[in-house]
Amino acid sequence: MVSNLGRNFQKKDAAFFHPGDCHRPKIVLSCFRRNHTARGQINRKEEIKIDIIYQDDSILVCVKPAGVLSTDEPGGMPDLIRGALGQPGACVRTVHRLDQVVSGLMVLARSANAASVLSGEIRRQRFQKEYLAVVHGRPPETAGSFTDLLLRSKPERKTYVVHHLEKGVQEAVLDYKTLRSRSGLSLIRIRLRTGRTHQIRAQFSSRGLPLVGDRKYSLLEDGCNIALWSFRLGFFHPDTSKWMEFSKSPPPVYPFTVFSGHRPEAGNGPPQSAL
Repeated sequence: MVSNLGRNFQKKDAAFFHPGDCHRPKIVLSCFRRNHTARGQINRKEEIKIDIIYQDDSILVCVKPAGVLSTDEPGGMPDLIRGALGQPGACVRTVHRLDQVVSGLMVLARSANAASVLSGEIRRQRFQKEYLAVVHGRPPETAGSFTDLLLRSKPERKTYVVHHLEKGVQEAVLDYKTLRSRSGLSLIRIRLRTGRTHQIRAQFSSRGLPLVGDRKYSLLEDGCNIALWSFRLGFFHPDTSKWMEFSKSPPPVYPFTVFSGHRPEAGNGPPQSAL
């Protein structure tokens, strides 16, 4: 199947927020997270900076740091956002997740209604999520789609590609496009059509293309954090129904620096079925 990552979209009734030219000034706030020992005792406080790209009464778009959980629990993103805003009782809800080791753009809902609407958009596949990843090797085709059956092992906290339907198996689909290849590595742009746990990591690893820095799905010692970055989000605003699109390039760290100077093209706009 041909990838659909190559089309561009222009529409007046839409807001585009791209790296380096955001329409609103970003806000960087600091908060503290309490680390816990294996016995549940508080070890120390750690300062975390939260990069807020956009916010209004219904949504907040920010950069999730690596090592932080997406879920609403002590030290998770909603908890950190409340602390960063100085509003411990604020309504901040998770509507989509990034793996704990993954960083990049994330949107959170600021009301129960916004959370419900965005969750519905995700179920109807009208919520676009794109990632940049650096993998070992190079896909045989420059662009295409991966479709697999995934089985999650809760005891191992790991996702496997399987070949037969059984209890717990879910279909996983993504589109990809190879942007550049150099020094045995490839920079890949990925759009998720489904949002399974560890989907990108499991699907690429099963094809002999493990992500650089992935300690769970790769046997290679890369000496760096996982090269998976939430690069772009696109969705309809839960209150205004206006198409919102946000993109942000990864920080200049290895292995993304191997491809420094390459800026991915803008997004495709809203799903064609919604126009």
